[in-house]
Amino acid sequence: MIHAKGVAEVTDNDFEEEVLKADLPVLVEFTADWCPPCRQIAPVLSAIASEEADRLKIVQLDVDTNPETTVRYGVLSMPTLMVFRGGEPVKSMVGARPKRRLLQELEDVVPPSITALHHEPKHS
Repeated sequence: MIHAKGVAEVTDNDFEEEVLKADLPVLVEFTADWCPPCRQIAPVLSAIASEEADRLKIVQLDVDTNPETTVRYGVLSMPTLMVFRGGEPVKSMVGARPKRRLLQELEDVVPPSITALHHEPKHS
């Protein structure tokens, strides 16, 4: 599996504990060794995992060695990025994307605003 630095790996065995029962929203990257876009998004996931650790947990799941979870959530393409909150999938995105776009796409499912630190403060 292409490992993103600072991002934990989950398996069929610990998916429920690590993802479904997590206190924070969890972004799961469904990934595979044979997936070139998965290599492209690894540094993006590493950066977000480091910068947003207090708001979002990021994990990776290797689809080739964890077929049960992959099938349960209907994952067909790699990388699939799925956000879970309160034990339920709330957003799914397919394909690699730049950091800025991914942060924008996560805004509506990761409260408080995941990009709060990246915007200029509003003057009142």
